[in-house]
Amino acid sequence: MAYIDLLIKTKNAEHAGKKSVKVRYSNMDFEVAKTLARYGFFKKVDVKGRNPKRSIELVFNNERLIQGLRFLSKPSLKRYSGYENLRPVKGGYGISVLSTSSGIKSNIEARKEKVGGQVLFEIW
Repeated sequence: MAYIDLLIKTKNAEHAGKKSVKVRYSNMDFEVAKTLARYGFFKKVDVKGRNPKRSIELVFNNERLIQGLRFLSKPSLKRYSGYENLRPVKGGYGISVLSTSSGIKSNIEARKEKVGGQVLFEIW
């Protein structure tokens, strides 16, 4: 559940007025950050450094701030959904992020590709 730390740090840094933030690197964090960058939450996602001190630098997009997020899956309770049950978040303004058999996807991408999976979080 490393993505939880990534999201909390980015939301706090963004609301504090920072232009960018560095977080520790993991494959899942990097995939989640790339997915959020595709939907305009970040301008740029870069990997900095070499093993074992790699980090991810996230540059914020000032036009689209993170207003809120809701974690749906937790270590104690994992939630799964088929692609038919994926609905728009906040009337289409937000997205939900899933861990599918073909990687980390948004609810929009999962519906297009007709794959379901573990629903990680919603962000708007």
